[in-house]
Amino acid sequence: MKRIIDFKATKCKHCYKCVRNCDVKAIMIRDERAEIMPDRCVLCGHCLQVCPQSAKTLVSDLEKVQSMVRRGEKVVVSIAPSYMGLLKHRSIGQVNTALRKLGFFDVRETSEGAAVVTAEYARLLEEGTMENIITTCCPSVNDLIEIYYPKLTQYMAPVVSPMIAHGMMLRKEYGPDAKIVFLGPCIAKKKEAADFRHEGYIDAVLNFNDINSWLKDAQIDIEACEDTPFRQLDPKVNRLYPVTNGVVNSVLATEKKVDHYRKFYVHGTKNCMDLCESMLRGEISGCFIEINMCTGGCIKGPTVQDEAFISRFKIKLDMEESIPRQPVEEGEMERVMEGLDFRKEFMNRAPLDRMPTEDQIRQILHKTGKDRPEDELNCGACGYATCREKAIAVFQGKAELNMCIPYMHEKAESLANLVMETSPNLVLIVDRDMKIKEYSAVGEKFFGKTRQEALQMYLDEFIDTTDFRWVMETRNNIHGKKVVYTDYNNLATLQNIVYVEKEDVVLATLIDITREEEQSRQDYEKKLETIDLAQRVIHKQMMVAQEIAGLLGETTAETKTTLTKLCETLLEDGSESEVK
Repeated sequence: MKRIIDFKATKCKHCYKCVRNCDVKAIMIRDERAEIMPDRCVLCGHCLQVCPQSAKTLVSDLEKVQSMVRRGEKVVVSIAPSYMGLLKHRSIGQVNTALRKLGFFDVRETSEGAAVVTAEYARLLEEGTMENIITTCCPSVNDLIEIYYPKLTQYMAPVVSPMIAHGMMLRKEYGPDAKIVFLGPCIAKKKEAADFRHEGYIDAVLNFNDINSWLKDAQIDIEACEDTPFRQLDPKVNRLYPVTNGVVNSVLATEKKVDHYRKFYVHGTKNCMDLCESMLRGEISGCFIEINMCTGGCIKGPTVQDEAFISRFKIKLDMEESIPRQPVEEGEMERVMEGLDFRKEFMNRAPLDRMPTEDQIRQILHKTGKDRPEDELNCGACGYATCREKAIAVFQGKAELNMCIPYMHEKAESLANLVMETSPNLVLIVDRDMKIKEYSAVGEKFFGKTRQEALQMYLDEFIDTTDFRWVMETRNNIHGKKVVYTDYNNLATLQNIVYVEKEDVVLATLIDITREEEQSRQDYEKKLETIDLAQRVIHKQMMVAQEIAGLLGETTAETKTTLTKLCETLLEDGSESEVK
């Protein structure tokens, strides 16, 4: 089945608001992001309305319908009776004209289908064979019962909704090539239209936001249009379907004889669930129950969000005052119902979830620090009413351990405290006025101020704040700057000072490098001593070399003189021999 609610994972901020507001818990958390479980979702639309990041949006059929119209197809719109309160008009015929101007081949009221459904309900009441009769006009309620309370399907009126009934009527009238479009405030109609039990009667579903956008783009003002009366079946009392007690009033005006059923209406998700629980306990008998998922009925559907534009109380009063309590004539009903079967069988669609053992639940609870009953806060921050329910959801893969906000807060706080208490580096946080907001325990060793004392002080009471103020004002960070505090035994520090925009504070880490600096100084002095020693050795060597050179020079001269004399003597001896 195609997507109905689109999800933008990048916008999801793991706030769990959708989980908290999903009464049936059809939203799972995976990788810290919310995902809708289609087989469990009843399309009440609450997640769309409450998401603070607009991460969930309704997939629209508007472009699809506009394309049908542009291609010249025979597009017939079935407009839900809530239009009488949700579209601005002076007469209902103006709505008819405006929609025809958009290109619709025909405009029909879904109340025609509601009249058929009313007739079927009246028949069930007259037969009196069902212990209880639950109306099946609301597809969200139908999903709720089939998925979560399947034992109650025996009480569901085996009748299609007004939308499907009308789709069947229009398909019969206009043929298989016509395109039938439903227009209303409900998003669950999209899923109902694709249900295999009556697939093919509705080709697209629009909401009133879609149609208002289209009218605006086409520059069509409903209140400026002429009055074109609806030409087909007048649904009369059945136009009351969207307001609370509207179905009951329609049935009372239509049935031919008094029945033995007690009649009441229920609206709102929690009330619907409470009713189902009560029926499971066998507390309800002999009742005809009009049940609607939306609080206030269909006039306050999930796509109707602008409180300034619409008041469901005013709409209810206006519609009840303007719509006569008159039934559709019996002869007309026989004509439109001829040859059509409006029955629907409801079924058990409950998903099979594995249930953990008690030991498995305790193991999961232990992972979030819940070893005793008093540790289970049941705060509901994760979206589940109790810690046990959340543990079961974790086991079933619907939730994650880190959804427990108190546990994660405690864990983060303990880790932060661990860092502040054990880090060998001083961590400082100051505000714009240099008031100390955080000060780690090692600060007492650095500056002689305990954390308790420092948190009552301003930073400039004991150290220079020039660099801190510069970072605060310029929002430029300082990394790896050496600062020596001569007033504190020549404490040498390596400082990283950064601006934190979100909190408008300056965060600094001061690393004690006094020992390293002293070691560096000592190493430097040793280098100087070594260099001096080397210089002295070189000097001495040069002196020795010079002395040796001098001695060698004198010896060489003497040797030269002696050898010269020897040579001369030898030469003289040789000359004398030759003479002889």
